[in-house]
Amino acid sequence: MKPKKALTVFLALLLGLGLLAGKARAQMDPQGADYRVQRQRAVELFQQGKRLEALPLLESLVQSNPQDDKMLVALAASLVDHAATLTDEAAAAKDRLRARDLLDQAWKLGNTSVLAQNLSHLLKELPDNGAIKFSNDPAVDQIMRAGEAAFARRDFDEALKNYARALALDPANYSATLFAANTYDRKNDFTKAGEWYERATRLDPNVETAFRYYADMLAKQGDMAKARTMLIRAAVAEPYNRMVWRELHVWANINKTTIHELYIGRPVPKSSSATSKPDGAQSRPNFGPAWQAYDSVRTNWQHGDTFRKHYPEEAQYRHSLGEEFEALTAAAQAEEKLRKDIKGSSEPEDPSLALLLKLQRTGLLEAYVLFSLGDDGIAHDYAGYRAKNRAKLEEYMDKFVVPSL
Repeated sequence: MKPKKALTVFLALLLGLGLLAGKARAQMDPQGADYRVQRQRAVELFQQGKRLEALPLLESLVQSNPQDDKMLVALAASLVDHAATLTDEAAAAKDRLRARDLLDQAWKLGNTSVLAQNLSHLLKELPDNGAIKFSNDPAVDQIMRAGEAAFARRDFDEALKNYARALALDPANYSATLFAANTYDRKNDFTKAGEWYERATRLDPNVETAFRYYADMLAKQGDMAKARTMLIRAAVAEPYNRMVWRELHVWANINKTTIHELYIGRPVPKSSSATSKPDGAQSRPNFGPAWQAYDSVRTNWQHGDTFRKHYPEEAQYRHSLGEEFEALTAAAQAEEKLRKDIKGSSEPEDPSLALLLKLQRTGLLEAYVLFSLGDDGIAHDYAGYRAKNRAKLEEYMDKFVVPSL
């Protein structure tokens, strides 16, 4: 079982603490003082991480006002915590599935908070029966469940004992390593937490979670520069995971900056119809030699035998990193030649072409393709490229996507 699947529900317990901060607004009768007082108390408990204590209050609030989207999200998160304390797995699964339904209701009411989106993302990965599994070894799985129950009760020392027992039986268990890190984090033992987060990232650098949690802890301590580094590594680990990008945007908002979402807009010939535009193309008049070269390469890949030569083990054509990289390289080379032929014009006026040349000159064009053009076909090539070029992917994120502080 992949670590990501084993983590599915537990990760939700830790997302977005404090996201309910801000002035509570009662959505019932303004004269409902009891509701407002109870709601404020529930918010305080939730922000303190005391979700089991908040649970009965949240149940009452949602029953009184099912249109209060923030309370729906808080109740969903608290139910996930409660599920971890149950020894009856069927009852635990019922709590998780109910939490998923509550998030759907909150979404329909317009709640698009980071907590709601991340929690919903994780719960939608649940199997139909709502069950989770931390290990294929029954003994390890049972110990991990005991650790989760202790963590949900905020008995952090007991949780750590159980995670240590699990690791004694299975030293490579990513979940136990990550959970230990987060438990130290919740105990405010940040030195130990950092050591364990690092251990988890070494155990599996292709899972984003430990990097993201570590970044969250660092940000709370005010170390925004190192948090940035961890979030870049999280994005390199799992570039198509939307939770990573939500966290990057939160980091950027806190630091009053903006994540750069790069895109090279490509024009199409004037004669092309709207239905025949190549992927990502834009209707613009400047269909010069660069984009003629680009289209020529892509035509050979799609209709010739180029794809088969590059991917002989694949029977069917797909959009690939190889195709897009070769086509964009041809476009960049054609534009470079044009620059040399036009005296006094060292750089193109078109911002898309200027970006293309910059990426090509820095050797980061493949990273751009994988991050910005990662459809299902291109994404198929990501793991193989990352295995050999992790440093280049991090360099791309550092230089082009995540602003320095």
